[in-house]
Amino acid sequence: MEFAAPLKMIGLIAHAEKADAGGVVREIVSELERNALPFLLHKNTAPLAGLTSDLDESSLAEHCELLVVVGGDGTILRVVQRIKCHLPIIFGINIGALGFLTCLGSSEIRRAVECIQRADYVLSRRALLRAVLTQTSGDASTLFALNDVVVSRGERSQLVQMRVTLGGIPLTDYNADGLVVATPTGCTAYSLSAGGPILMPDSGGFVITPICPHVLTNRSVVVSDSSVVEIQVAKPGQVAFVSVDAQSWFPMSGGDSLRLEKSDRFLPLAMLPERPFTEVLRRKLKWTGSNL
Repeated sequence: MEFAAPLKMIGLIAHAEKADAGGVVREIVSELERNALPFLLHKNTAPLAGLTSDLDESSLAEHCELLVVVGGDGTILRVVQRIKCHLPIIFGINIGALGFLTCLGSSEIRRAVECIQRADYVLSRRALLRAVLTQTSGDASTLFALNDVVVSRGERSQLVQMRVTLGGIPLTDYNADGLVVATPTGCTAYSLSAGGPILMPDSGGFVITPICPHVLTNRSVVVSDSSVVEIQVAKPGQVAFVSVDAQSWFPMSGGDSLRLEKSDRFLPLAMLPERPFTEVLRRKLKWTGSNL
């Protein structure tokens, strides 16, 4: 964790299709103006406040040191996927239930703006996965995942056979519905649903979790974030599908190779000192000690 520095420019992005987005955006804009804080809006967010803008996610990130993202965890994932330059601080405001990545709810706008103005938050450096899918043709696609990279059978009913190596050394062949490679941030998403463990955000590892494996001894494996994970479709003629943070989808067939490793990029995620990750876990998962 690290403490935040004063800001020169704030960006605002909202999930414009959410029912309450307009009211929340207008309230945030009003509070920013009331506190004389400089801000810019995303091109699809500006109309919600009766304003105009031509800035997309990457353009906004280039001009701002902090982005207020209104929506939920999925909205933050989409924003991270679309930013091609450096990642600014993300301060999430949730419309709906408490999220794992958001700081405050939509009923706490005044407090959110006060926290931003006073830099009353800490930064959690969230690791990203760098995914490179190389096809037999030599074409390669590079993407970055905040949550996870999933190799799955898609809509087919047949299990997919995947060969996994760590640093060039064989781990095993998985015969399963799919395989999730998750960051500590993503361990509470699909990986958790598939039976994977929960990692603390600063734990320095990745989780490899099979989805409904045919062999019951195939369990989640936690590996160092310095590991290089390579995945191939092991059964000739089979086609699998690769998804990155459930945002981008690519077909993968025999001979193609998926290489996963820790990225040099990271996400500085704003968190409130009184709501550490352990508190979010208690509330979200309704563990003992939660007041929800």
